[in-house]
Amino acid sequence: MPAKTSDKTEIGEEELPPVADETASSARRVVAAYATDADECRMLLAMLGIAPGEA
Repeated sequence: MPAKTSDKTEIGEEELPPVADETASSARRVVAAYATDADECRMLLAMLGIAPGEA
């Protein structure tokens, strides 16, 4: 029998630790390199919670 892979438990934002500045900076560069345009880059950074100015 396969292991259970999904659960109804959701993680709230308050339970997530903040991303280290160095990690967020590296992630921003990767997202910017692969985004097709500035709007997509902003959207992806916001979705990941690493947009410049977010704390």
